Amino acid sequence: MSAKDVDPLLQKMDHQLAGWVEPAERLRIALAKDELALYCQPIAALSGAVRFPIAEVLVRLHEEEKAMLPPGEFLPVFEHYRLMPDLDRWVVRKVVGHLARGIRIPRFSINLSSQTIDDAAFPKAVALELVSAGVPGTALLFEISESDTLARLEAAVRFATAIRAVGCGVAVGGFGRRSATFAPLKRLQADFVKIDGVIVRRLLVNPAAESKLRAILRVGEVMGFRVIAEMVEDQDILTRLKALGVAYAQGFGIRQPHPIELIAG
Repeated sequence: MSAKDVDPLLQKMDHQLAGWVEPAERLRIALAKDELALYCQPIAALSGAVRFPIAEVLVRLHEEEKAMLPPGEFLPVFEHYRLMPDLDRWVVRKVVGHLARGIRIPRFSINLSSQTIDDAAFPKAVALELVSAGVPGTALLFEISESDTLARLEAAVRFATAIRAVGCGVAVGGFGRRSATFAPLKRLQADFVKIDGVIVRRLLVNPAAESKLRAILRVGEVMGFRVIAEMVEDQDILTRLKALGVAYAQGFGIRQPHPIELIAG
């Protein structure tokens, strides 16, 4: 993101978060004082006994008067000041804490920034959190965007190798929005592939969307990854996904995001 893009967000944060000296320092304080909140959106299994085996973790930032800033309001500022690895560590620590206390959802998916993928110390930090809390690595799934895998494949492969050594899983998010390229999935040895919402929303009206999804499912059977459909918004699409053999689905038509304490506790 360019300085031109970030400047309006910095100005907005200065206005919204009155009294803060400067955004970077305020974000560090927010992390130190736990002034962020975890939300999560369950991912439904379309067959089997466990309805919600996974939930995707989302982050909100407390604003004045107990309101919440959505990610689009503050994540670009974290990125601008290269604080995303700090934020991702905070998320891991808090999620592992919830897992250690015992919760209904057994596994959480955490989205990673490209900055964190470059952080060689991050997998070690995850391992320390897990060991300290007595939580197995299989309880965490780390999601890398397809755009990052295509743009920075070697870094993504290094990260995936290191995080799998800790026992955690790897997912590729937003897959298939462009042309479906499977070679990176093979190198990453992805456990899950999340189908981009553009494909899912067009499933009932565009034969090409269904053809692409069928192709991804066939490759998944060969390569061993499971498919999650993103942005499922209505029952008709959910019914079609089940008929096609998609294993998992996520979206407002299934469950909206809520504070992690309400969903996972």
